[in-house]
Amino acid sequence: MDSKGLEAVALSIRSLSMDAIQKANSGHPGLPLGAAELASVLYGEIMKHNPADSKWVDRDRFVLSAGHGSMLLYSILHLAGYKVSMDDIKNFRQVGSVCPGHPEYGVTDGVECTSGPLGQGIALAVGMAIAETMLAARFNTPRHTIVDHYTYALVGEGCLEEGVSSEASSLAGNLKLEKLIVFYDENKISIDGSTDITFTDDIQKRYESYGWTVLRGSMYNMGEIAELVRIAKGQHKPAIIILRSTIGKGAPKAGTADVHGAPLGVDGVKEAKINLGLPEDEQFYVVPEATAYFEKKRKEFAEAESDWQAEFDAWSQENPDLRKKWDAYWSGEATGEAAAPSYKAGDKLATRDASGKSLNVMADRYEWLVGGSADLQGPNKTKVNNDDGTYNATNRKGRTIEYGIREFAMSQVQSGINLHGGLRAFGATFLVFSDYLRPSLRVAALSKIPNIYVLTHDSIYVGEDGPTHQPIETLASLRCIPNVQVLRPGDAEESQLAWEMAVESKDHPVCMAFTRQALPVYEKADSDWKNTALKGAYIVQTGSENPDITVLATGSEVSMALEASKSVEGKKIRVVSVLDKNLFEKQDEAFQKSIIGKTKRIVVAEAGCRQGWEGYAKKDDLFTLDSFGESGPAAKVAEHLHFTAADFAKLLAR
Repeated sequence: MDSKGLEAVALSIRSLSMDAIQKANSGHPGLPLGAAELASVLYGEIMKHNPADSKWVDRDRFVLSAGHGSMLLYSILHLAGYKVSMDDIKNFRQVGSVCPGHPEYGVTDGVECTSGPLGQGIALAVGMAIAETMLAARFNTPRHTIVDHYTYALVGEGCLEEGVSSEASSLAGNLKLEKLIVFYDENKISIDGSTDITFTDDIQKRYESYGWTVLRGSMYNMGEIAELVRIAKGQHKPAIIILRSTIGKGAPKAGTADVHGAPLGVDGVKEAKINLGLPEDEQFYVVPEATAYFEKKRKEFAEAESDWQAEFDAWSQENPDLRKKWDAYWSGEATGEAAAPSYKAGDKLATRDASGKSLNVMADRYEWLVGGSADLQGPNKTKVNNDDGTYNATNRKGRTIEYGIREFAMSQVQSGINLHGGLRAFGATFLVFSDYLRPSLRVAALSKIPNIYVLTHDSIYVGEDGPTHQPIETLASLRCIPNVQVLRPGDAEESQLAWEMAVESKDHPVCMAFTRQALPVYEKADSDWKNTALKGAYIVQTGSENPDITVLATGSEVSMALEASKSVEGKKIRVVSVLDKNLFEKQDEAFQKSIIGKTKRIVVAEAGCRQGWEGYAKKDDLFTLDSFGESGPAAKVAEHLHFTAADFAKLLAR
């Protein structure tokens, strides 16, 4: 280990970070100043990576869960040789910069994920570690190992205070994810002062109870850090390495909350540079030995990938069928064939049941589709029926993941699996419980990650469980998140199409809402309804070219509208299934008019709040629910709330 070179790298990280934050007049200098040694030894000596190819599939992954300390990451990426220039560093936190305030996936070369708000990064890392084990089990052979890498994460006190870190860490311990190593920057400082005012957990005992290896050391002994990583790698379970540090090391107010989240100021930067032995009047200074260190290392980095490529080529030659499958996994192509479920008009089943059938069709078509439920596999109908079984510590080939009652972590783990590449993950819970995973869904949408969410029990027809389990505002709240696709199919055939649309997604999460109650499969007036529905809506019942009423309905309310229309005399009623409201609204005016028709009146029917539908119909023509439900048998709840086909028929007859 080149100690002098690594010390120069750490000093350069502090130099670049201080100056970038000061120039932007915004940022968090505490973590980059306090944890520079970790970044240096991690990227210089510990991690398997190649800055010349940031997408090398067998690279080690690093997640900066404490994303506010982004200049730590940008500085080491620049020094190591990733495509982060000095001009990029100088443009920190500016509009259009590849060095935004928090690391963002797809913006900066070498950044593995948008870790987002505190705590979410460690859960992403768990997902990446799961993906590594799944792919290793499927593709490594006795003669060749082509999947063999670690996932590292850096967390702070704030990450471990957030509940999602507990969910994810508990899951990781249960699964014995031995290639997951987390570094805990223990500086005992948060924005409001010492963490002792709010956070006195015994982290060692906490993580030991999760089933992790817990090791301790100093942030400022790079040789010790490397040795702790070596020990962690031999423990056959996830590891957390607690590194005692000083926030803002070298700054005038080091060790205090003052250096956490604000620039040091011109005088503060100058004093810090004097304390650290840096040229006090030179900005964005890089110690020459740091440059020389990584110039020598780049050959070593390239050789690591070259050696892997040779192994991969030999494996490919010996295992042509596996190689073909590997390419399909990484490109998202089909690995098999399976016919879609067949239904006829009048068949009656809950769309959650139809979803379960469609899931298994998609799983047969795409072996890379994996996932599971938050302890609701039976109600969600998400069991993958194949011989691979359930994923666990002894069966890494399993395709069904038992997430336990951890919706937030489930969603982040999905994101980590999908970001890792080679697999596609879905997660499932009740629609109303999407509130538990919403922060993760938002970050997935921002990151353009194609997570798939199966959300069942989608309305008041949940019944006896009562209003806490009956979503009213949930569909509207999901639709308002940018880049989230919300599909609410009305029958079993639409449920199959919804799954096909979800799997086809490449750059956005898809939420599918399914019913608990049985719904009839209905005749479709549009003979090409599947292609039309890909634009968000299609005509189920024509009524006429110039209908008296056009009903825009979603999910279970499509069949309700069809039933209600039969009892309304003297009116020509068109019924439209709006599978995806937002997608329909994105279409051109001509298409929208062709679906709605030259109608005298538009009525909306959805078992949820009216928000988002107000522009389509008058207030009295919004057949929606704007109050919480009740506990009781589903039919009785609907009668109590006047939300039945008979009630809807009265509205149509007005």
